[in-house]
Amino acid sequence: MNLKILLGIVIWLYGLSVLKRARLSAFYFIVGSAGLFFILTAISRPYWVWFFTHAVIHGVALFTELTNWGQIMFKMGLVYINNVGNPVIMSIDYECSGIIETCAFVSLVVFYPAYQRREKVFYGVFGLLYIYLINVLRLNVVITIVHFGGGEAFFLAHSVIGRLIFYVLVIVLYYNVFTYSQLARGLYQQVADWRDRLR
Repeated sequence: MNLKILLGIVIWLYGLSVLKRARLSAFYFIVGSAGLFFILTAISRPYWVWFFTHAVIHGVALFTELTNWGQIMFKMGLVYINNVGNPVIMSIDYECSGIIETCAFVSLVVFYPAYQRREKVFYGVFGLLYIYLINVLRLNVVITIVHFGGGEAFFLAHSVIGRLIFYVLVIVLYYNVFTYSQLARGLYQQVADWRDRLR
């Protein structure tokens, strides 16, 4: 681990302990979630980025195998999109992996004061899977548009429509988890009740 990251973690933990002792819960939440986000993104390279990128590539591969609208180059992280005009090669890299959005969500959940530990674990895992699935959906929408619209539609598909779909669905997640915490807790309680019935 990088010495700067280690020093940053020590300073962050000390700052959190000071804020907790001072009972400044709003500042504790802000410093805690922002600090954890920067730490997670800093330590995510190269292993987590590789894992997230390849998980997304395998999710997209299922779609391309069913539709035959593209080929996946797993080792290079590339998607070759077939179309009538000029084929497009889309690279799935750090930006497309969804790791930034996942780190931001997990950081907020960890320090969100309305939830108990089990609820935080539940929403952390739920959010991770949800962000992964909508990221795969976004890339599949891009593949579909480019397949039918041609290479000139790539910018519109990737940078406008794909991102719009992704971020609207991320906002839906944030809205349900953070804005209506009682409603979100209802989701957690329903899953807990269902799990207890299975036992």
